[in-house]
Amino acid sequence: MRKASVLALALLLTFACISCRRKTNKETVSESRTSGKTTILVDETYAQILDDQIFIFKSDYPSATVNVIAGNENEIMPKFKKGEVKMLVLSRMLKPGEDNFYKQKQSRIYTDRFAIDGLALIVNKGEVDSTITVEQAYDIMRGNSKTGKKLVFDNAYSSTIRYFIDSAGIKELPKEGVYTLKTTSDVIKYVAENKGYIGVIGVNWLLKDVKVSSPFLSGVKTLAVKNLPNKNGADGYYKPTQENLINGKYPLLRNVYIINAEGTNGLGTGFATWLSSPRGQLIVLKSGLGPHKIAEREFNLKN
Repeated sequence: MRKASVLALALLLTFACISCRRKTNKETVSESRTSGKTTILVDETYAQILDDQIFIFKSDYPSATVNVIAGNENEIMPKFKKGEVKMLVLSRMLKPGEDNFYKQKQSRIYTDRFAIDGLALIVNKGEVDSTITVEQAYDIMRGNSKTGKKLVFDNAYSSTIRYFIDSAGIKELPKEGVYTLKTTSDVIKYVAENKGYIGVIGVNWLLKDVKVSSPFLSGVKTLAVKNLPNKNGADGYYKPTQENLINGKYPLLRNVYIINAEGTNGLGTGFATWLSSPRGQLIVLKSGLGPHKIAEREFNLKN
C-alpha cells in the first residue's frame, strides 16, 4: 500500500510539473519583429507622438509590448550610452563618442528618420509683431538683440534649446535675454501672461488633436519666420504649417530619428521598420508633422 501511495504521489507531481511547464510555455511570447517586448528612450518632446504610433502598432500586433522612457536629452542619453536601453528617439543623430559602448561590442547602430518636426515661435496674443527673422532669433541667443525681445525655453537640458545653441553657433547662453522654465506647458502659460517674450516650443504642441493641450494656447499666437539669406524659406515669412514642414519652407526644421542598437532581428527592429512603413508614415501625416516619405497613391480608373 505504501509503495502504491508513493507511486501515485510521484505520478501526480510529474503530471503537475508537465502541466505547469505547458502553461508557462503557452504564456511566454516569443521574440520576433512583431512580438515580444522592447523599451525605447524618447525625447519628451515626441512622447505624445510616439504614443499614437505604439497604440496602432499594438492594435496590429497584440503580442508586442513597447515601453517608453521619456525625458530630456540629459536624462535619457546616459541610459543609451551605457547600453541599458538600446532604442532611442531623438531630434538629432548621435554625436562622436555616444556610440562607444556599441563600438566596443562591435554592435551596429541603425539610424532612420521617420518624421520632420519644427520649432514654433510663439508670442503673447496682444503683441503687435507677427513676424521674425532667423537672424533676429539668433541675435537674442548671442546676446546681441536690439529688439528687447527675450526667448523662453522649456528647460535648460532640452533638445529645443540645444537646437538653438547649435544653430546660433554659441557655446554658452548670454547673461540676459534667454530664460528656461521646466516644461513646454510652462512656456505657453508664461508667454500667454507676459508680453515681450518669445516662447520656443515643438510644433506638435499647437496641433488641435494633441492629447495633452495647454489651456493657455488661446492666449498666444505663432510668428511667421524668414530664413537666413540664400537658404530655403528666405523669400518670405512662413508659419510652421504641415505643408511648410514638408516642402522645407519653414526655417526652424528638425528631423526625428529612431536609433536602433539592439543588434537583433527582434521587436525593436520591427517597430523601427514599421515607423517608416506606409502605415507608420500615414500616422505621422495625420499627426500634423511632416512624414519622412509620403506614400504614393495609385488609382485604378475604369471606363
